[in-house]
Amino acid sequence: MTPAERSGLRQKLGRLCTWPLPALATWGGAWVLALALKAASAPTWAFLGLPTAAGALIALWPAVAATPWRRVFVAAGFPLSVIALGQGAGLPGWLWLLPLAVLLLAYPVNAWRDAPVFPTPRGALKDLAACAPLADPQGRVLDAGCGLGDGLRELRAAYPAARIEGVEWSWLWWAVAALRCRFAHVRRGDMWADDWAGCALLYLFQRPETMPRAMAKARAEMPAGSWFVSLEFEARDEAGRAWAPHACLALPGGRPVWVYRIADGRQPVAP
Repeated sequence: MTPAERSGLRQKLGRLCTWPLPALATWGGAWVLALALKAASAPTWAFLGLPTAAGALIALWPAVAATPWRRVFVAAGFPLSVIALGQGAGLPGWLWLLPLAVLLLAYPVNAWRDAPVFPTPRGALKDLAACAPLADPQGRVLDAGCGLGDGLRELRAAYPAARIEGVEWSWLWWAVAALRCRFAHVRRGDMWADDWAGCALLYLFQRPETMPRAMAKARAEMPAGSWFVSLEFEARDEAGRAWAPHACLALPGGRPVWVYRIADGRQPVAP
């Protein structure tokens, strides 16, 4: 196999492991195994226990579930659906699909390549205004991919006079954020199609592989002198070169908040 073919295979495998596909595949596979064992007249402990054990083992594979909460979701999907069905006598078997429907509502297909819901820790942005002051205290501050609204709350605490906005693709998280953050203008939409022009500050939490896209969009649309703030992942270009940060705030547990200044569309990069 040539290096190009190996690279293509890795990319295909990476797409197959895009969350929440691993959870859907594990849950579906567990049910296929359970039904096959039951059809073969296997004892109850086998057609319930073996799929549960298989799901738990799969959840330990980092490529499938990279965080503790994802491991819980992957491992718990099958047994929880069994418990739910066992408590509902006479309910049709297709009801086990309801957890999948809720997952798809929370993680619509268009958002699978973006970061999962990760609440901004309380107090994470308490020092942000000191190192990233707004030229206009009432300027536009956008949380791109605002999830449940925790980032919106922290941004309001840091910039109480600013116009706080959020954009979120998931119907479920959009509704939750809109209810929790009445002070903000929360829109349901695609953060990548949203207009970042006029943002005094943009805050986001993304995957490492989508940071180059976010960096390019910020450079193309945000005005000079505005702020680009990333939770956990530093900004890099397509060549893997890191942006030179204005500051890096260290949170408890070692998670960083990267702060960048947009400079006339040509942000310097570290060597």
